[in-house]
Amino acid sequence: MAALAVLYQVWELTHSPVWTGALGLVRAVPLVVFGLVGGVLADQVDRRCVVRWTTAAQVLAALGLAAQAVSDLGSLAVLLLLVAVQSAAGALGAPALRTFPVRLLGRELVGAGIALQHLSFQAAMLIGPALAGVVLGAVGLTPAYLVQALAHVAALYAVIRLPAMPVAGPHSARGPRAFVDGLRHIVGSRVLSGLYVTDLVATLLAMPVALFPMVNEERFGGSPETLGLFLSAIAVGGLLAGLGSGTVTRSDRPGAVQLGAAGAWGAALALVGIAGPLWLALLALAVAGAADTVSVISRGAAVQLVTPDTHRGRVTSVEHVIGIAGPELGNFRAGVVAGATSAAFAAASGGLACVAGILLVALTNRPLRQFRVSRDIPASEERAG
Repeated sequence: MAALAVLYQVWELTHSPVWTGALGLVRAVPLVVFGLVGGVLADQVDRRCVVRWTTAAQVLAALGLAAQAVSDLGSLAVLLLLVAVQSAAGALGAPALRTFPVRLLGRELVGAGIALQHLSFQAAMLIGPALAGVVLGAVGLTPAYLVQALAHVAALYAVIRLPAMPVAGPHSARGPRAFVDGLRHIVGSRVLSGLYVTDLVATLLAMPVALFPMVNEERFGGSPETLGLFLSAIAVGGLLAGLGSGTVTRSDRPGAVQLGAAGAWGAALALVGIAGPLWLALLALAVAGAADTVSVISRGAAVQLVTPDTHRGRVTSVEHVIGIAGPELGNFRAGVVAGATSAAFAAASGGLACVAGILLVALTNRPLRQFRVSRDIPASEERAG
């Protein structure tokens, strides 16, 4: 609900696709900086403690968003500052949070655990935007932001109930050296670097969310109810893919699965750019959402299994930066292209460029294409703690 509320509020304050795209940039900068710092932190201290404090900070930021809405402040600068603070807090805790499944579950259940996490996210994306469209049209912005604050409170309670999760094994390095050591580990693995490049190609070239307000206004009437359907359509596809994700989580070749899913994502979003009727655009977005879910699950499981626990925080921080900041930068690209041309051209050209980029990665990275969990991950690699 809050994601759509922020997007809608920025559009109402500016009526500019450049500013809705800039919202992605405002999120991306703290995501990059604090996400990388959070990765080093997650490999040094108890990961549950890191997530506990960063979640508390997100509660305060959500309350700030509600306060500026109820006071009718109308300040774009304050709104963007609060979004940046919330992104920074989330980024600082995200690397530690992403290590939870592999620490709490056995190796054979890591993929299923990540699928369950993504399924819950897609369920929220399905219900939230559609409900937000109705709430925004009926009573305004404040309730959406208050729901976000309550959700973070519930998450904080859940984290407090988890067991302690110190790093299993000796620290490989500290301070700036720890970050460099993590980057070396990623660069030295063709599988890890290939997983990340695939995700970057998909998000930087084809992310469509910043285009939704402009597409909605130009082609479908501009109502907040219709705008909510765009994000909900992505979530419907993601939710259905998540419910049927057993095949994905049991796949022995997650790299090949991710490549195929990323290509399908680009093709579906290219169709959004040329779709005429609303139902066809929503159907294409649902297909894109399904492809995104498959890509996220396969990538997440492979990253966690390939990486030793001593490096998981730092390696996962890079995954978080790419997986979150990549889409935000992609939204910025989409907004700039749409401002110079049209929303339809930005969506179609980005989707086609994504398909071409994924084909190039598949052709040039043989280790990623042929990676097998049963062959390349030792059977003795079990959870620690």
